[in-house]
This record gives sequence, C-alpha cells and structure tokens, in this order.
Amino acid sequence: MKLNKFNVITSLILTHFISSAYATDDKAKANVNFDLRYEAVSQDNTKKDADALTLRTKLQFTSASVNHFNAVVEFEDSRVVAGVDDYNNTLGKNTDYSVIADPETTELDQGFIQYQDQGINVKVGRQVLIFDNHRFVGHVGWRHDKQTFDAFSINYQLSKSLQLNYAFIDKRNRIFSDQKDLAAKDHLINVSYNSEVGKITAYSYLLAVDEGIDNGLDTYGVRLAGKKGKFPYVFEFAKQSAETAANDFDANYFKAELGYAFDKLTVKLGGESLGSDGGDYGFTTPLATLHKFNGWSDQFLATPKQGLQDVYASINGKAYGGGWKLVWHDFSAKQRLSGDDDLGTEINAQYSKAITKQYTVGIKYASYSAGDSVFAKVDTDKLWLWLNAKF
Repeated sequence: MKLNKFNVITSLILTHFISSAYATDDKAKANVNFDLRYEAVSQDNTKKDADALTLRTKLQFTSASVNHFNAVVEFEDSRVVAGVDDYNNTLGKNTDYSVIADPETTELDQGFIQYQDQGINVKVGRQVLIFDNHRFVGHVGWRHDKQTFDAFSINYQLSKSLQLNYAFIDKRNRIFSDQKDLAAKDHLINVSYNSEVGKITAYSYLLAVDEGIDNGLDTYGVRLAGKKGKFPYVFEFAKQSAETAANDFDANYFKAELGYAFDKLTVKLGGESLGSDGGDYGFTTPLATLHKFNGWSDQFLATPKQGLQDVYASINGKAYGGGWKLVWHDFSAKQRLSGDDDLGTEINAQYSKAITKQYTVGIKYASYSAGDSVFAKVDTDKLWLWLNAKF
C-alpha cells in the first residue's frame, strides 16, 4: 500500500494519540515557531531585482507516549507580509523577477506515528529525514517550506558505537509547495560506527522517481568525520550511477576538509569535487539541503554537466553575544569543456544572535562573481534579514 494513501489512516490514528495525550497528562507538548524574513536578490541579467518579506508559521504537537508509541503533527504556513512580493516564487508568478523559493503555501509538514524502545525508533508517515551533514539527505530547513518525506524509517542503536538507519520514501515533499512534489521509490541505508579516529559511515542511497519511465540514481559512499585535539577533519568518497531512458552515467564524489579550533574561533580549509561523466553528466544529490553547500547564492543547486570543484575556506567565531561566519569559495569545472574551466568565486557572511530564549535575529549576505568559462553563472548578490520567535 502506498504511504500517500496510508496517510489517511495515519491521520485517524494520530487523532487517537492526540486525544490520549490530553487524557494522560504525560509528556504531551505543543510549540509554535515564527520566522519573519526579508530576502533581496540582484543578478546581472535581464531579470528584475527581487525582494520578498515572508512569514513562516510552524505549529507542532507531540502526543504523550502510550506503550512506547506516540505521534507528531506539524503544520507549516508561509505568507507574504505587507505586500512585499516582487519575486519569482518558482510557481509561475512574477517570472520576470529573480527567484526567491518561498511560495505561499499551507501544508501538513509532518504527521507520523513512532515507536521508541531500547535503542529502536520506527516512524511511519510524513517526516523529516537527515543523514550526516545533509549532503545527500536533508530537510532544506533554510527555506520556509522545508523538505519532508512520506516514508517508513527505522533507526536502530545496536550498541554504544554502532547505529543503523534505513528509510523507504514513497513521496518527496519538496520546497515548492505541493505542486512540485514527486512520487518516489527511494531506499536509504546509512550505517555508522564511532571509532577512535572518528565517526565512520557507509551508505547506499538508491533513488528512483516513480513516474512510469526507467530511471535510477544509485550512490554508494563512505565518510569519516572526527577531531584530534584542536584539529577537526572530514574525508568522504562516493560513486554514483545514473540510469535514464536514453543513457547510463557514472560519476564520483570526493570531499576533504581540515580545520583548527583556536580559543575563540575556528578556521577550516576544504575541497569538494562533484565529478562528471565526460562532460555529459554531473554528480547530483537531489535529496540534499543544497543551500548549505557550494555557496549561499545557490548558483550550483544543479551540478553542471561538466562537474564542479569547490575549494573553500571558512572562519567562524563569537562576537557580542552572537555567532558569525565568513566563507570564501573558488569554483571550477571538473571536466574542462570549451576552453576555460573558471566558474567563479563567492563570498558568504553571516551573523546571528539570540536576544532572549524566544527571539533570534540574523543577517546573511552572499556575493557570487562569475568566472571566465562560458558555463559560468551571472554575478549575483543576495541579502537576508530575519527575526525568529519560538514558544
């Protein structure tokens, strides 16, 4: 039975758990989160400069536990505030403006039943899935309509050091309202072991869009993330095979990152390579929190067919009761085509501060400068200002 049909039954059972929660007075809880954000985008092309003022409201209820079972229901709503909506919302509105991917929408963001006991956590229903650092599977929580999945998932803590994660995804609820959600047949396997040298993870992500045509995206990889003294490090390698109706492609992924933690700040230097198959296909991660990687201006959400190499340096620390971060990126093509492989550079900066336990403010800026390659993007500047409140 498909999980999107099963959601009807799930909702009825959720209602039972909600009723039980109020009756038992056990650890039932509810919370609300408001995120008011201004975003501005300016690009060196024919698109008009965009700006948006939007408010995301998130309501979540977690029921009490009944015989190790409980339920979570979460609704999410995104609305334009004060008529500031001069932007392409990805759904066909204001297409002459630059894109800001926060369409107005109201959705059941999460609705699942879970069982928890002795190291086992099983969930059935609409849920958030996050593996490792969001590079392959994440919730895209930066956007106002975050990514969730209609799925069955199991997390099993076999021992203090060994953990197993498996998920079957029936539907990908993406960040563009429900108009661009995708039916899927995805199998995710992620096994991790905490060793003396760090957390070692092996994974297999076997993805397929359920659209009636032959397709598949299989990724197998291994990751090491650890810290020795003041030196954090990450190494990761993955192989990917993509099957389409017309062709099959193969590409590799590699990441290496080293850092040093001073008393008041941390510096990191790293490189990430998303490979190419002869310039016809670029390594891709469709379930990732893509905004977190390859620059906050989001120029490389889709990997170019010639692949992408991103050499970056970051520094972050604390100041005036808040946290700040600076990042520099240098982009180039993995597979050189038509001469120059320079895809540009980018500078990112962010500062955020918790004013009280309930309120947080922040500012964030991204500036991308196009490279000399004919495949480079256009100069882009983005600015964000936000106020978050949680109760």
